Amino acid sequence: MPTARADRCVFCAIVAGDEPAEVVFDDTAALAFLDRRPVFPGHVLIVPRDHVQTLADLPVDQVAPLFQRVQLITAAVESALAADGSFVAMNNRVSQSVPHLHVHVVPRRRGDGLRGFFWPRRKYAAGEAEAVADQIRVALAPPVSQ
Repeated sequence: MPTARADRCVFCAIVAGDEPAEVVFDDTAALAFLDRRPVFPGHVLIVPRDHVQTLADLPVDQVAPLFQRVQLITAAVESALAADGSFVAMNNRVSQSVPHLHVHVVPRRRGDGLRGFFWPRRKYAAGEAEAVADQIRVALAPPVSQ
């Protein structure tokens, strides 16, 4: 159930369209957008549309829809970016920089240098976020029948 913090939540503002983001997926269950400070290009955050802080706060009937979207977006990120795999993670309160439930999908490559959980962050170069978001959107688009 939504909490009182929703009025000050940057992710709620993104969901509402009041805060800019590179959205790669949007439906009635979830919104997915590029992390502004990605571990690697293509690092996506998936959030439920309703404001809840942790996985435990998410109503049980919304768990499966959210994770179906996580599964779909994980496959799209790996495909779009020719990644060897991905890291899928969620923090609950501790290390949760925005107190709105969100799932990280980070594309991974063998030898990418990540060790443990102390990963460097970077900013997108000019135009890079839009290009990466477009790649993921294309991978999420339904196939065109002929």
